[in-house]
Amino acid sequence: MERRVGTVSMGVRCPIIREGDDLAKITVDSVLAAAESEGREIRNRDVIAITESIVARAQGNYASVQDIADDVRAKLGGETVGVIFPILSRNRFAINLKGIAMGSKKVVLMLMYPSDEVGNALLTMDQLDEAGINPYSDVLTLERYRELFGDNKHEFTGVDYIDYYASVVKEAGAEVEILFSNQPKTILAYTDCIINCDIHTRARTKRILKAAGAKVVCGLDDILNAPVNGSGYNAKYGLLGSNKSTEDKIKLFPNECKDLVCDIQSSILEKTGKHVEVMVYGDGAFKDPQGKIWELADPVVSPAFTDGLVGTPNELKLKYLADNDFANLSGAELKEAISNSIKSKGENLVGNMASQGTTPRQLTDLIGSLCDLTSGSGDKGTPIIWIQGYFDNFTTE
Repeated sequence: MERRVGTVSMGVRCPIIREGDDLAKITVDSVLAAAESEGREIRNRDVIAITESIVARAQGNYASVQDIADDVRAKLGGETVGVIFPILSRNRFAINLKGIAMGSKKVVLMLMYPSDEVGNALLTMDQLDEAGINPYSDVLTLERYRELFGDNKHEFTGVDYIDYYASVVKEAGAEVEILFSNQPKTILAYTDCIINCDIHTRARTKRILKAAGAKVVCGLDDILNAPVNGSGYNAKYGLLGSNKSTEDKIKLFPNECKDLVCDIQSSILEKTGKHVEVMVYGDGAFKDPQGKIWELADPVVSPAFTDGLVGTPNELKLKYLADNDFANLSGAELKEAISNSIKSKGENLVGNMASQGTTPRQLTDLIGSLCDLTSGSGDKGTPIIWIQGYFDNFTTE
């Protein structure tokens, strides 16, 4: 019988995860229980995905703001530290800033404008145009910023992040000075010890600052990239991908978890005879047209995945075939012609006009974004996602 349903993404409920839990067993048991309750069967090439949050929790990958402070002081000297290009987030960055300030006497905070790296806006381009400000070259002090633009609260959170970040630094016991610039070298007029907090452009920023003569340059990926006072850590990403856990503790991005996804894959094969793909996912990568936020505050969408998720989609555009190659056909003839094209497509469609308009992104980024939207970030209680039909096409029965 011809299949009538394509891709289905389902959130799977599981117990609340605590440090030391056997996450592979919990994931497998939860997915199999969900399959039984919904009357579904596991199929070959289903995808099982686990949010990075519960992976890090099971690993116990936590650290305190004091651990951050001690690492910052050891690596940057504990005097005046330039903190540049942070994202605007109470959950993602404010607690890191608290630790940085605790490990410094003064923080010179340099913010991108009109928005941060992931799209959280301080201002609009229209405001800059009206004020005659060029964000690519102009440097603004806090006083000049307020003179031109006054107070600007975030559209969704209602927070004035400039005042908020200033208060975080002061309450941690450090002096604070704030400026606005999109040029990394601007900070060198204030200090030569710098933490660059950008995520996806961090390598370029470090290179520019080092070439310009900075004494010490650390990215967030260089802070807590090893244990401090016995803390959790992430050897590859440091503080990148971390989240607030309590007022004085962060949950770090999970450490190496390739073994986890492979264990889940093997266990499902043993219990069902089906070969599934498994991944750990964090933030998706998509843009909100209203708030302009493009979401990806983690260093990667997926820190671990099974080998079958390597690569990009290899798809033909049905509407291209229908409007061009088979424009003279309709009904059953059109369906048969398109089906034959799909069945005979090569393994690499790069450059093929019939594939234009298909999404040129990594499978893990696409699937991770689907998972992030399915699980949400609140109280849905479904940190495991089970996807069926993702690798199906028009000919799958």
